[in-house]
Order: sequence, then C-alpha cells, then structure tokens
Amino acid sequence: MKTYRKELWFETRKRREFINITRQIDDCLKESGIKEGLLLCNAMHITSSVFINDDESGLHADFEQWLEKLAPEKPHSQYWHNGFEDNADAHLKRQVMGREVVVAITAGHMDFGPWEQIFYGEFDGLRRKRVLVKIIGE
Repeated sequence: MKTYRKELWFETRKRREFINITRQIDDCLKESGIKEGLLLCNAMHITSSVFINDDESGLHADFEQWLEKLAPEKPHSQYWHNGFEDNADAHLKRQVMGREVVVAITAGHMDFGPWEQIFYGEFDGLRRKRVLVKIIGE
C-alpha cells in the first residue's frame, strides 16, 4: 500500500471565507499516483473546516447567514471562551461545518456525486492556516 501526505496553506482576506479547494486536492491525488484508495482532507486548526457541498454563491451566502444566526460573532461577551480571545463563535461554527472529509478514490479520480466539491471554511481568518491531505491506497 502507498501513502501520500501534503499540507496546503491558506491565508484568507476576511475573517470568514469559503474557498473551493477541489483543484488543489485533485492535484495532490495526481501527484500521489494512487489509483484506488481513500483520501482524507482535514483542517489543522480548530476554527476552520473542510466540507463537501455545491459551489454556488447563493448557498455559500446561506451558510454564512445560517452560521451567524447559530453562533453570532458579537457581542463577544456572550461567550465564556472569550475571556482572552474573541473567537468563540468560530469554534462553534467549525463544530457545525465539520473537521474533515473522506473521499473514495476509484481509477485515479475522486468519487463524487453530482455537484460535489471540497471547500475550506475559515471562521477566524486573516492569518496562515493549513489543511492536511492524506491519501492511502494502491
């Protein structure tokens, strides 16, 4: 069995942002040479997320609005966590959107359903953060 590991780095221009990383993940798959197996992609920070969904701007705006209703950023004083930081909302948003995705690899391609793509979700940005790509198989 072969294994492949790579870290991808992102620095968002806004505090919250969704980035389509499907191409970067596909490049990793090609680089790995693995044709059959599993691909794990996970956020390496507790205020960011990796998830699969549609690349549609209205849906992303809906995510933003829904997450802000669930865990509003302000007032910062509403959260116990915000004694030394002001990012409790980002931790909660990450919990809802998830840490990672696992994708089956078949014939050298990611096995996606219609419209599925991989996204990096940032909830406390404006600094460098990383995503791990781990692929195992033959």
